[in-house]
Amino acid sequence: MTEFIQDILMQTWGTLREMSPFLLFGFLVAGILYVFIRPELVERHLGGEGVSQVVKASILGVPLPLCSCGVIPVAASLRRHGAGKGATTAFLISTPQTGVDSIMVTLSLLGPVFAVFRPLFAFVSGVFGGAAVNLLDRGGGGGTAQKGPVCVDCDADGGHRSAGMGGALRYGFHTLPGDINRALIAGILLAGLIGALVPDDFFASVLGGGIIAMLVMMAVGIPIYVCATASVPIAAALIAKGVSPGAALAFLMTGPATNAATIMTVSRVMGRRTAAIYLGVVAVSAIAGGLLLDAIFHAGSFDGTMRHPWMLPGWLKSVSAALLLAVMAGSFFRLPGGKGEPAADIKGKVLKIKIEGMTCEHCASSVTRALKEVRGVSSAWVDLKKGEAFVTGGDLDISLLGEAVESLGYKVTGSDDSGT
Repeated sequence: MTEFIQDILMQTWGTLREMSPFLLFGFLVAGILYVFIRPELVERHLGGEGVSQVVKASILGVPLPLCSCGVIPVAASLRRHGAGKGATTAFLISTPQTGVDSIMVTLSLLGPVFAVFRPLFAFVSGVFGGAAVNLLDRGGGGGTAQKGPVCVDCDADGGHRSAGMGGALRYGFHTLPGDINRALIAGILLAGLIGALVPDDFFASVLGGGIIAMLVMMAVGIPIYVCATASVPIAAALIAKGVSPGAALAFLMTGPATNAATIMTVSRVMGRRTAAIYLGVVAVSAIAGGLLLDAIFHAGSFDGTMRHPWMLPGWLKSVSAALLLAVMAGSFFRLPGGKGEPAADIKGKVLKIKIEGMTCEHCASSVTRALKEVRGVSSAWVDLKKGEAFVTGGDLDISLLGEAVESLGYKVTGSDDSGT
């Protein structure tokens, strides 16, 4: 029993050491992207129904560190601000499959071929999906652009994005890890369990290769939620135990891009036909990408196993692993300077709205931004932990506020204007 536990811990620690230097660098780049890629920049390039908007949406989506829960409100906001259905769908498909942080983890655990192919095919599937929606679901045209003053840089607390390196570090090493910490920890532990429990080549003998193995991995990936970064250690462990790289790619594409909640929300926000096209494109792309990746690995005799030690010294991996653990632990706590609750100096009534479905800081920021766009609102902020939004202003219309929130795919479960 002691040896078994030690084996799990060693497998888990080994995975953590391999990925930590790359993931920390990915967090830094993600923070820089957060500061420099503003919402209004994205919206400016995605208006209309043309092919160029679809291509731009896929390009913008690939590096952004947004999970499937966080991309839904962002995509809904893009739609409300004039983005076409095709461009919005392309963004929905390409974004959750990968991000700069997950690309770096893929490089560390699955090697350069996988790390290049994964984001490239996320882009291709996004373009394919956007073009399919433009061709097969022409109803609705572009979204209805919002008029009036808009807070394009709102954070969840109602303030503005921090500019410069400070804002990048805050987002990259606190906000983003806070959004994925539980899923990432679970993914690393599950990879350790698979490494310790499953015999070598087990999946090769049980599943075989080709389309059957990919269909099984898709069946696992589609209904459950696995974020793009946390899914990589699991895929690496599966490959080490006999799953083909193509089947692992099918899991990596469908797990982050689809789950039951995402599909239902896409159906509500974009329509059932778009949701069906979305799901079909992801499934077809996963099979096509898996077959192509297996062919590439076979033709080039590349190593598809999880260990790609690179030339990093052991001490650097260990120090990076310790730093990553510290970052993940710190992300559970609120940094000073944020508004966890309404400011004490606000006068008059504060309308409290109870919201169901917010799971990350991206969700909270999207709700904050949508509320601030409603006529009469002077300030708005969100308490993510409690699932509540607070709004102040004159002549507030609760029905308009509710519509703004529900247009993002969330559910308003109640409101209270008695103050805070």
